[in-house]
Amino acid sequence: MVTAVPLPPRARAVRHLGPNWYAAVMGTAVVATAGAGLPGRVPGLRTACTAVWALSLVLLVALLAARALHWAHHRDQARAHLLDPATVPFYGCLAMALLAVGGGAVAVGRDWIGERSAVALDAALFTAGTAVGLTAAVAVPCLMAVRHENGPGQASPVWLLPLVAPMVSAALGPRLVPYLPAGQPRETLLLACFAMFGLSLLATLAVLPALFARLITGGPLPLALTPTLFLVLGPFGQSTTAVGAFADVAPGVVADPYRAGFTVLAVLYGVPVMGFALLWCAFAAAHVVRARRHGMGFTMTWWSFTFPVGTCVTGAEALGRHTGLAVYQGLAVALYGVLVAAWATAAVCTARGVVSGELLAGPRPAPPAPRPATARTTSGAVR
Repeated sequence: MVTAVPLPPRARAVRHLGPNWYAAVMGTAVVATAGAGLPGRVPGLRTACTAVWALSLVLLVALLAARALHWAHHRDQARAHLLDPATVPFYGCLAMALLAVGGGAVAVGRDWIGERSAVALDAALFTAGTAVGLTAAVAVPCLMAVRHENGPGQASPVWLLPLVAPMVSAALGPRLVPYLPAGQPRETLLLACFAMFGLSLLATLAVLPALFARLITGGPLPLALTPTLFLVLGPFGQSTTAVGAFADVAPGVVADPYRAGFTVLAVLYGVPVMGFALLWCAFAAAHVVRARRHGMGFTMTWWSFTFPVGTCVTGAEALGRHTGLAVYQGLAVALYGVLVAAWATAAVCTARGVVSGELLAGPRPAPPAPRPATARTTSGAVR
């Protein structure tokens, strides 16, 4: 008879550690990069942002190690995550975590580690994050189509996660353009980022109608999933950031009329898309207020309040640069205040859950669902 070798405590602790935990890295890194781009100079802000970026780097290394343990010792659970339509989209978070920390290295990390090391770190993480993101953008939808059974009423904002990852590459890639040799290397990277912008945007526009239809015809999301409505802000805030970044680096990289075209695109695309993002922000906030009134407690989905809002901050900063309008600068400052409050809340609750062991414990059996007190008529009214 073969006796099973007991797993070390660290290996046992990570059995239920899913890819959704990378959202904490993303949310932490965006606090640093968004804060670095705010208009004006606030004493101590850049130092604080650099410290937050350093924290995101530590979190990334720790999570990569923990996920490696997860795959080494709990392959059954890792395979179950791949076959779970509610979990597999979070593999897009791995790509975005790598990209967010890499982008923060050039934005603020260079203050502490030097520009050369920051560029090298960003180049490595951008390459890895883009490769993972493009793979997830293809593999996850294919896996969901072939191996999962999803009905129209199961559409979820988390479906957007693998599709948004290439947009993060598109927004952060231009930071590396000035460090490449002049000529074709710079132009190739810029146009590659523009291609990923289109890839992600069109894929998002294909999925969003199914999500909106699910909300209108199927009613609100379950309480624990309600914060994920903020994930819809990600592709729109990040795409506004991306077109602004294209316009920033286009001079000297592409010739006219394309250089001027990027500048025009930054405004003519960014203004209406940011308007829609603000509309969705109000829509999602109304759902969150309702969910809190119905007893929504903390889960890791609360990290959805951070990175997507951070992309709207960087998008507003880009519009402020290219329009010169104080209203966008003020919007960036206001949204950054919301971002910091959301990050602090999620960080404190996550730390408390890790220390207590509650967040790392296995899922509890679901209680019997109460009989609904209302029902929808075929017209959509409630009776």
